[in-house]
Amino acid sequence: MGLLSDPDSLNNIYITYTGAQMVSMQGKEEWLTNTKIHKISILNGKIEYRVGGEVPGQVLNQFSMDEHNDYFRIATTTGDIWSGNAKNNIYVLNKDLDVAGKIEGLAPGERIYSARFMGNRAYLVTFVKVDPLFVIDLSDPVNPRILGELKIPGYSDYLHPYDELHIIGLGKETTNYPDAEFALYQGVKLAIFDVSDPEKPKEISKYIIGERGTDSYALYDHRAFLFSKSKNLLVIPITLVENGTWDWQGAYVFNVSPTDGLDLKDKITHAESISQETALDPTSFVVRSLYINEILYTISEFQVKMNNLFDIEEINIIKI
Repeated sequence: MGLLSDPDSLNNIYITYTGAQMVSMQGKEEWLTNTKIHKISILNGKIEYRVGGEVPGQVLNQFSMDEHNDYFRIATTTGDIWSGNAKNNIYVLNKDLDVAGKIEGLAPGERIYSARFMGNRAYLVTFVKVDPLFVIDLSDPVNPRILGELKIPGYSDYLHPYDELHIIGLGKETTNYPDAEFALYQGVKLAIFDVSDPEKPKEISKYIIGERGTDSYALYDHRAFLFSKSKNLLVIPITLVENGTWDWQGAYVFNVSPTDGLDLKDKITHAESISQETALDPTSFVVRSLYINEILYTISEFQVKMNNLFDIEEINIIKI
C-alpha cells in the first residue's frame, strides 16, 4: 500500500494498493500483479472519494508516482527478475484515472530500483548487472517517450534532484560475478548525473564508500538523506566495512556541486571509542542529521551531537 500527497496538488491524495492473482498463460501458471489507485479529495475539511483506476505491475515507493498538470504518473514493474520476465512501465493517467499514455516493456529482465518524477521528465534506474538510468519525456502526456539512457556499473536506490539539470544518486557499486550472469554488491556509491542533454545523460562525479557490506540507512529511508543546495551540503549515515571488517558507524559529510563533484569534508561518529565493540553499539548509530543556521546536528539513540557546519569541529553533545 502506498500514499501520495502531492505538494503541487491543492487537495488530492492518492492511495495505491498492489494485489496479485494466479493466471494461466501459455500453459504456465504465473502471478500477475496490478496496482489499484484511489483518488481522494480533501477540501475545506471535507473528504470525498473521487475516482479509482488500475495499472499493471507493482510500485516501488512514493517516488514512483506523482501528480502534475492534472495527470497522475506512475512507474511499475511487472513479472519478476527470478523468472526472467520482469518488465518496467510508465503510465500517465488523466483526471478520471484512465490511462492516457504509456511506455511498457522497459529493461526486460530487470526491475526498478529507484524513480523520480520532475516536471515534464521522469528518471528511472533499473538493475541486474549494470545501472541503466533512463531519461523519459512526459511533456506530451499521451505520448511519453524515452529520451536517453546511461549504462554504468552499480545502481541507485534513491534519486534526489540537485537542480533541473543534475541529479544525485545513492546506491551501491557492483562488480561482475565470475560467471558474468550476476553482479556482486560492493561499497555505497554516491553519484552526480548531468541530464542537461537528456539524450546523453552523464555521470560526472562518483564517490565509493567502503567495501562489500558497507551500508547506509539512507538507502532505505530518504529521511536519512540530508541535502542543501545553497550550502553544497550532503550528509548520509554510513556503516563502514574496510579490510573485511565492519568497525565504524557515523555520518559522512560531503561538499557537493556539479562543478566540484563529491568531496568528503569530514566524518562524525557517536561511538565513544574506535574499538570494534563500542563502534558497533547500535545505540551509537547515527540515523538522522539536520542543520539549523550554521550548526550540524547528528542524532543517534542516546545522544545528539552538534558540529560547526563549516569546519565540522565538535561544539557540544547532549545525552538522551
